[in-house]
Amino acid sequence: MSKKLLIVDDSPSVRQMVEMTLKGAGYTVKAAKDGQEALNFCKTERYDFVLTDQNMPNMDGITLIKSLRAMPAYARTPLIVLTTEASDMMKQKGKAAGATGWMVKPFDPKKLLEVVSKVLR
Repeated sequence: MSKKLLIVDDSPSVRQMVEMTLKGAGYTVKAAKDGQEALNFCKTERYDFVLTDQNMPNMDGITLIKSLRAMPAYARTPLIVLTTEASDMMKQKGKAAGATGWMVKPFDPKKLLEVVSKVLR
């Protein structure tokens, strides 16, 4: 059975590129335009992996991660941040919130697939 991944980004082009990359590798992918929409999806459906942007309207990535970590179903789910934010301070905030990892845009599709494969093992 294919793993279900949720990608969260307010940029339609980034969502499209990430979605194509992951679907091409055989994953089932759903996309959300911001953290609030993603959180709503996670309340009704279970995902094996969440990839989120940091800077988005309605709810940012770190707030989403904190919200997901508060839900028993997502206590151990890999949550990766994919963002333009590269500062150590932001990475520390992400780690403190419960992020599994941090990737900086622009992303390399091959590297993204390696990360996804590694954390889903």
